[in-house]
Amino acid sequence: MFFSEKYKPQKEEILKLIDSFDKEGENLGRGDRNVIKIFQLGDEKINIKSFKVPNFINKVVYNFFRKSKAARSFEHATYLINHGIGTPYPIAYLEENNPLFFGKSYYISQQLEADCTFRALIENPDYPNREQILREFTAFTHKLHENNILFKDHSPGNTLIKKNGNQFNFYLVDLNRMDFKNLSFEERIKNYSRLTSKKEMVEIMSDEYTKITGKSYDKVFDLMWGLTSKFQRKFYRKKHLKQKLKLK
Repeated sequence: MFFSEKYKPQKEEILKLIDSFDKEGENLGRGDRNVIKIFQLGDEKINIKSFKVPNFINKVVYNFFRKSKAARSFEHATYLINHGIGTPYPIAYLEENNPLFFGKSYYISQQLEADCTFRALIENPDYPNREQILREFTAFTHKLHENNILFKDHSPGNTLIKKNGNQFNFYLVDLNRMDFKNLSFEERIKNYSRLTSKKEMVEIMSDEYTKITGKSYDKVFDLMWGLTSKFQRKFYRKKHLKQKLKLK
């Protein structure tokens, strides 16, 4: 159990909310692996993410050899904020384990009311200020890389977007998979490859990346579109295989 200094005075209240997690709270997302709920804490809303209990091997791994997803989420969020990168403010994380096996874990953060996620730009070509958002998002991702941050789950649902005056702010979520290292040009461009299959969006991001870095547009676009296409082919092959196996 670890709490940020700001929320230590509310520790007991937060622990009570976690105890009531299964019966109370507003569902925000329920996947195969994790459950996310919103709770009221005083006059603000907080977000509690319950990670699925790991399999037998990982119960041992997380207990002795590797930090849990909840712990990594908290530490990565703290790192992002310290480097001026947007993410919902980290409040705490809690792990339930015994001397042998790791059990449940929870990551708690402030609930951020965003205008949309990156996915809205894909689904709605007429989304207001779409090109501006794409260009500012490209600069935001470049800032990540300049701070030696590789967000390995840089996908459409994991960036929240909120308008702030005439500009847009970006906030990363689902933070447990990150690397911190110097990134090559190809690693940086590859980090854009999971975001969209739409060529015109890749063209805009490539153009903005060229303006930011001074790299050749053709070099940036050819690599970004090539890696995007490669990812999409792999993604749909995997999806088709899963559907095929379900039919058997």
